[in-house]
Amino acid sequence: MSHWMVQEETVPTEGFFEEVPAAQKHHHTQPWWRVMCLTGVDYFSTLGYQPGIAALAAGAVAPFATLVLVLVTLFGALPMYRRVAAESPHGDGSISMLERLLSYWPSKFLVLSLIGFVATGFIITITLSAADAAAHIVENPFLKTALEGHQVGVTLILVLLLAAVFLKGFKEAIGIAVVLVVLYLTLSAVVIGQGLHQIALQPQVLADWTAQLGQTYRSPLALLGAALLVFPKLALGLSGFETGVVVMPLIKGDPEDTEAKPSGRIRNGKKLLTGAALLMSVFLLTSSLVTTLLIPAGAFQPGGEANGRALAYLAHQNLGERFGTLYDLSTILILWFAGASAMAGLLNIVPRYLPRYGMAPDWARATRPLVLIYLTMSVVVTLAFRASVDGQAAAYATGVLAMMTSAAIAVTLSAVRRQQRRQAWAFGIISVIFVYTSVVTLLSNPQGLYIALLFIALVLAVGMTSRIMRSFELRVSSVQFDEASQALLKSFPIRPLRFVSHHPGRSSEAEYRKQELRVRQMVHLPDQQPFIFLEVEIDDASEFTDTVEVTGFQVGPFGVLRARGSSVPNTIAAVMLHLRGKGAPPQVYMRWTEDSPLHLALDFVIGGRGDVPPLTREILRRAEPDRDRRPIVHVGG
Repeated sequence: MSHWMVQEETVPTEGFFEEVPAAQKHHHTQPWWRVMCLTGVDYFSTLGYQPGIAALAAGAVAPFATLVLVLVTLFGALPMYRRVAAESPHGDGSISMLERLLSYWPSKFLVLSLIGFVATGFIITITLSAADAAAHIVENPFLKTALEGHQVGVTLILVLLLAAVFLKGFKEAIGIAVVLVVLYLTLSAVVIGQGLHQIALQPQVLADWTAQLGQTYRSPLALLGAALLVFPKLALGLSGFETGVVVMPLIKGDPEDTEAKPSGRIRNGKKLLTGAALLMSVFLLTSSLVTTLLIPAGAFQPGGEANGRALAYLAHQNLGERFGTLYDLSTILILWFAGASAMAGLLNIVPRYLPRYGMAPDWARATRPLVLIYLTMSVVVTLAFRASVDGQAAAYATGVLAMMTSAAIAVTLSAVRRQQRRQAWAFGIISVIFVYTSVVTLLSNPQGLYIALLFIALVLAVGMTSRIMRSFELRVSSVQFDEASQALLKSFPIRPLRFVSHHPGRSSEAEYRKQELRVRQMVHLPDQQPFIFLEVEIDDASEFTDTVEVTGFQVGPFGVLRARGSSVPNTIAAVMLHLRGKGAPPQVYMRWTEDSPLHLALDFVIGGRGDVPPLTREILRRAEPDRDRRPIVHVGG
């Protein structure tokens, strides 16, 4: 069982969120419209519950609030994510843009916090989609008698089935997504078309609606204000953009595309985003209009027949029980597949970011333990919300808005750094809109924030614990010596190589001579034994793995190697291991540090320094079990 649980799986990185080289290697690239269907299982499936949530939140104003949502989609989110596609075409999404724009630990903690919000969005996607699918099952006329009152149980069964598929090994097929999206959108178009036809045949319905609006709102400005006020509650209709840029490695580009400049993939990625936004905008507007005008307000309330399934309600009412059941089935399938998309996204987060930070334990590389963790979270969320679609809407919107707000800020900062004033002002305004929407959503219903904060706390706790436990790994991908350093090493008269650790910065000949005398006294290094000074400069201590670059120079009679790395002990250990020959291993001479152990421990984890002698020795011990091949550390003082 243990072997099966931690067995590495390549499944989650295939299909949904596969990286570019893997996608090309496995011939998984597809035309943009097919990949649009893949991201559409998440984006388009919101039609299953969005019209009902809009009507419940906004009442008769729902179509106008939806119009505001569409305008924000087309003139805010779309241009924003088209820029994200251009600047992050390898599937990293907007998080990587912020990671590049910021640096050091603030960048890492910001990314970890955003991962918490992403996890919130994906977990709620699983539970919300399963809850809405369960609502379609329970409310179906052929099943209602047997399943009425068991929506929580049905939702849990759907979540368990989803986890079971991933425990076995989930292989995504774009073809399935294409079939589901085409079927669902076609049937939805039939339902909406029939509803518009009914409105055309009954002009009184439209007249009654406009009269109701006229009595409630005395001016167009009042109506617009009401729409703007309730718009944040509809923000879950913006989901899908982040998924759209994450799946970009699957988009087929031009034959002349390169990894550094994938112009064709970027162009087709923008087509995907534009096509999905235009298609969804049409469906959002028309579905909101027909459901608001044709469904009684009481049916949208919790326990009502249209709650969480407005279009399905119209399908049964206007087109018969058989067509309605077919529509239920298509809705259930696409909602379930949206949960699969979210699960694949969650499984993608850990290997894409956390290992680079040293913030993922070893078992996090395996799929099945993560699936069980996400399953547990999904079950807890489902029970906490009693499988309520309306109750989870705000929490879902919180995760979506956090990601879109961060993306807006990222593209704004990018435009500012490139001195693109017009774009900076435009994206700045978009950022203000998303910040406003996020604040209103959080103030009106803070449950989503509580869940997000819980995820952030878990990510930070697990991440920092893992970072501390993995700090003794070698953490260096390669060591590169320049010509001067190679010449210095070749000129060294004897073997084994001997190094004296020296803090960089004080580089006068007198300082090196003083350090030589002190080291020879403290560690009993004979006068006739030559050595090379080894210095380490910290470039970014927040990075877990990096390439160590070594330069060489001469200060009077003293040879000096200066290495740049993210951690002093790890860099010294990496240089010494790299310089091992067939003879005796290199040796390094150090002095004990004077600071307190607690301060040194924190300095090692955060600043990359710490108590260098014992840390270097421990890293070498773990990296090289053979004592005869292990470099030697001498300490004195």
